[in-house]
Amino acid sequence: MAETHVLFVEDDDVIREATTLALERDGFVVTAMPDGLSGLESFRARRPDIALLDVMVPGMDGVSLCRRIRDESTVPVIMLSARADSIDVVLGLEAGADDYVTKPFDGSVLVARIRAVLRRFDHSGGAQNGGAGGPDHGPDGERGVLSFGDLEVDTEGMEVRRSGANVALTPTEMRLLLEFSSAPGTVLSRDRLLERVWDYDWGGDTRVVDVHVQRLRTKIGQDRIETVRGFGYKLKA
Repeated sequence: MAETHVLFVEDDDVIREATTLALERDGFVVTAMPDGLSGLESFRARRPDIALLDVMVPGMDGVSLCRRIRDESTVPVIMLSARADSIDVVLGLEAGADDYVTKPFDGSVLVARIRAVLRRFDHSGGAQNGGAGGPDHGPDGERGVLSFGDLEVDTEGMEVRRSGANVALTPTEMRLLLEFSSAPGTVLSRDRLLERVWDYDWGGDTRVVDVHVQRLRTKIGQDRIETVRGFGYKLKA
């Protein structure tokens, strides 16, 4: 089995060294960098399997670094934030992060989050893939293709097209869309989406869902996913 390479960007020497040792004990190969600029250079040089980015790092902050990474790759990104209620959490998710962990964190929690994100990515197989299921046949009878107006979701080829043009989604966005498209017109709660898309079998922060839904809307159409206040979201049939 290939080793998983983690890029870890953290300016606090104690946290960087302790977390690196903890991840290495769990079998990860870690490249640790103290600032955003060296983190970007390392990302481009080594192309890690996942990136852990502290929000507040010198040179280039974690949110900006996440945007630069997302411009070039769909590699999973987890943001590390010192405050659960910080606006930085939302900014990181809007920049393209797949998840976030609040500091101080338990090493086992961080490893669990990393493995959950990697499972989503492995199941999806890349930018245009996803792990959630869907019907075998679309309305037009073509196997694996679901049609919703000008939106087509190919659940086998793991591609999305809008008005015939390909739509680039991250693996997490693809899994989210597949979850919606497997039950069009059905209201899906945030807790269900956290469980099915993010593999959370414990309570999670629903802001992760809300931000990803908004990102998905910008790509497939703002009115495609409807908010059902007090309950969740649904894909318009």
